[in-house]
Amino acid sequence: MIAIDSFAAQSVESARRSLTNLLRAGHVETPDLDARLLVGAVLGLDLTGLISAAKRFLSSDEAAQLAQFARRRLAGEPVARIVGIKEFWGLQLALSADTLVPRPDTETVVEAALECLDLAGPRARALCIADLGTGSGAILLALLSELPNATGVATDINLAALRTARGNAERSGLAHRAYFVACDYASALADGLDLIVSNPPYIPSADIASLDIEVRDHDPLRALDGGSDGFDAYRIIVPEAAHLLCPGGTLVVEVGHDQSETVAGLMTAAGLTLPCPPKADLGGVRRAVIGQKKPR
Repeated sequence: MIAIDSFAAQSVESARRSLTNLLRAGHVETPDLDARLLVGAVLGLDLTGLISAAKRFLSSDEAAQLAQFARRRLAGEPVARIVGIKEFWGLQLALSADTLVPRPDTETVVEAALECLDLAGPRARALCIADLGTGSGAILLALLSELPNATGVATDINLAALRTARGNAERSGLAHRAYFVACDYASALADGLDLIVSNPPYIPSADIASLDIEVRDHDPLRALDGGSDGFDAYRIIVPEAAHLLCPGGTLVVEVGHDQSETVAGLMTAAGLTLPCPPKADLGGVRRAVIGQKKPR
């Protein structure tokens, strides 16, 4: 096996191949993709740039940084954490230790929310959105990128997470339509919201230890732990949403495996209707549960 300190005096293409072999030997699930992303991050190059620079040799500093990245990846740290950026809904979002890595499954929440809004009118209408427990701001910013006249408020109890989300709004050119409030879910918000979205913590406390190392050891515990049964956050969010939504307004929340039925029950108990079945993600998990406040 190639030593991780052997990237010196290698070409870009050779270093990428060496790193791929290292990651494959370390049982990393996507060694080719991860190697390309890590080499690209070291060099500041996208795929096209890597192809163009394939024959040039790494500098000693670049080789050292790539070796450091290799160690971190082999220790189970996600690529997104290492490079500090994750793409979500076409947006390049910065991460911090206080935010989850946005995952493709969460795009199901965005899709479900947009589908509900499309049924009620054009996307260009004025809308007021709240994203509860925003983390990196992924869901809110994805929605604002699709809704040109919407404004949104993102809440989080963690000030560092809010700073990360605000920075992502600025880099995405959406800061003029996004506001950031430090509070627990919707506790500081006023009513009249057209749409509330959330990806709250939903892992039962006893299950945290069995999560993949990339999640267990690198995502913030506060954003994972949903209490003894995984539903603590929903017991807060659903009644808040039932109060804060305008008539006809929509709540969309992400849930974990086999949680959709219970969360749907919390919605109906709070007086919300269920306009459609939960929306499944690409893996078939019913990932987004939708509730709606009755129109007047």
